[in-house]
Amino acid sequence: MQKRVVTPNEAGQRLDKLLAKHLKDAPKSFIYKMLRKKNITLNGKKAGGSEKTCTGDEITLWLSDETIEKFTGNAVFKRTKTHPEVIFEDANIIIMNKPAGVLSQKAAEDDISINEQMITYLLDTNQLSDSDLSVFKPSVTNRLDRNTSGLIAAGKSMAGLSGLSELFRERKVHKFYYCIVSGIMEQPMTIQGYLTKDEQSNKVTVTKEKTEASDFIQTAYTPLGNNQKWTFLKVELITGRTHQIRAHLAAEGHPIIGDYKYGDDKINDYFKARYHLKHQLLHAGLLVIPKISGSLSYLSGMTFKAELPKNFKHILEGEQLSYTEETEG
Repeated sequence: MQKRVVTPNEAGQRLDKLLAKHLKDAPKSFIYKMLRKKNITLNGKKAGGSEKTCTGDEITLWLSDETIEKFTGNAVFKRTKTHPEVIFEDANIIIMNKPAGVLSQKAAEDDISINEQMITYLLDTNQLSDSDLSVFKPSVTNRLDRNTSGLIAAGKSMAGLSGLSELFRERKVHKFYYCIVSGIMEQPMTIQGYLTKDEQSNKVTVTKEKTEASDFIQTAYTPLGNNQKWTFLKVELITGRTHQIRAHLAAEGHPIIGDYKYGDDKINDYFKARYHLKHQLLHAGLLVIPKISGSLSYLSGMTFKAELPKNFKHILEGEQLSYTEETEG
């Protein structure tokens, strides 16, 4: 016999759905049979499975430990060797600074992403247990390209995950990036166009006119300084499409330095030789939360900041592009 107490991350689910997560290798027919025979009870009473669970509810499994172990099927989470850089965290959310070269979420079984690093951190700091992962897995709610650095937000609780997901989905979070582009740009501007993605090449194209398969995009930028060859930009991602900033700026004739997919190979080769730059110089530096309602309303008005990477600063200095800590704000 074992008892399980419903946690805040589990509350609100139907009992049968929750049992299917705890006993994930058990047939549904077994779960319903055990409920009918009162071998599984809710708060000491017979249950049918359709009951909505609440925090603190007690589920009793009147089953042998061997049977429970057989149907639990919990695989031990493979921890990473490193933790992410944490910018902010509370009981619901965690905001991290992802280095360039690290995936946001793994694409293959053996990948290591900032999502796995974050779960490892929560396990190592006793904010999460391996058994918790069978019913709820914390997850990132926004993504950055592998070689784009900067702020990644994740939900630590069900409330945090659903709340953040809604904020990003409805574009209520203001996202600002920093980059160095080819050419001189002197005036702030908001540009728009239509983006089409080629799934096979994982490359996008931007046009002025709408096509059948295209999505509307809008990008705003503010020049922070130039050296008559390159411009240091602060970019606001108004819509959020694949490779939007990279492709949109390239389509305007100002590709991001280091971007071999959308940029100028000759210019990129110069930065690679002089600064060992092997990826696009794009950094998600600011997340600004406006006034919001709901479970995360306490975040209203907050700004989260990730400092420019060392090599980014080194290039700004080496190319004599004006830079101060205040520039990032």
